[in-house]
Amino acid sequence: MMRKVVVTPGGIEVRQVTEPEPGPGEALIRTSVSGVCGSDTHATRGRHPNVTPPYAPGHEVVGVVLAVAPDVADLLPGTRVTVEPDLPCWTCKQCQAGRENLCENLGFFGCGSEQGGMADLFTIDARRLHAVPDDLDDRAAALIEPLATPVHAVRLAGEVRGKAAAILGAGPIGLLTLRVARAQGARRIVMTARSAANRERATSFGADAVVDANAADAADQVRAQLGESADVVFDCVAEESTLHQALAMANKGGTVVVVGVPPGDVRLPLALVQDSQLRIQGSATYLPEDFREAVALLRAGVVDAAEFVTSVHSLDRAADAFADAAGGNHLKVLIQP
Repeated sequence: MMRKVVVTPGGIEVRQVTEPEPGPGEALIRTSVSGVCGSDTHATRGRHPNVTPPYAPGHEVVGVVLAVAPDVADLLPGTRVTVEPDLPCWTCKQCQAGRENLCENLGFFGCGSEQGGMADLFTIDARRLHAVPDDLDDRAAALIEPLATPVHAVRLAGEVRGKAAAILGAGPIGLLTLRVARAQGARRIVMTARSAANRERATSFGADAVVDANAADAADQVRAQLGESADVVFDCVAEESTLHQALAMANKGGTVVVVGVPPGDVRLPLALVQDSQLRIQGSATYLPEDFREAVALLRAGVVDAAEFVTSVHSLDRAADAFADAAGGNHLKVLIQP
């Protein structure tokens, strides 16, 4: 038997379940550390469009390979790995084109699948595993998956070198986006945040200026701080109010990248989008090249785990970890079995 966290409509439970065994093409992993994602806290409050309790959480995972199926030849027991959690079918049009993050039959480990990384052990398709370099400890490696999200978003935005950028939201993804955009050469970056604490944090993490997202003229303030319109806006909140702010900041001819997971549908000022030739770009998770870039950025010190990891709990105290993640006082919260 082993422990496994389950998010239920009533709360966070740690259950005793049977240990899994790897099937064809799979590996058995012992979890070293698993992060609590914003999508997890949204799901517990009914604000995630694609994840509904009960489910087994944990998609920001680092672990050690214990065993592999006989047909897995290129992965050795003892290897430290992180999980690329999207589970593609590998046969649809998108998968065949190398866009498995857009798989037409996509599953997602730790977000509605039968297993998640907040457990002593789990099995997963061996193709979803990336070896972790020895010079990254487990806490740094736990940032590979969340960092790959803004790496993908910045890549989809197009060339940001020398550009004026705005980032809406100063939570973990917003701050990681700041570091990625800076590393990619953005000339000036202005952020917005709703709380004074997050505005302070964004300043300390290197934003050129930070604006109160609650202000009625937040978009005008961002443009003033940039000294121009934003060439690209990364909306890491993805609510109707932030999308409207983003479009106003990018007007005219700019790009808005939707990075956050929207809690619901929004109304869109389509006349503004058409007349100002604005581009709205969705950003869905990541691809293997984004994981490789995330590893490179961590190894280069662009992102430091000591800055981002602010709370660590044991598996038995998973409910406390979720409370920390939802409370607004922490950046990245980890669970260590």
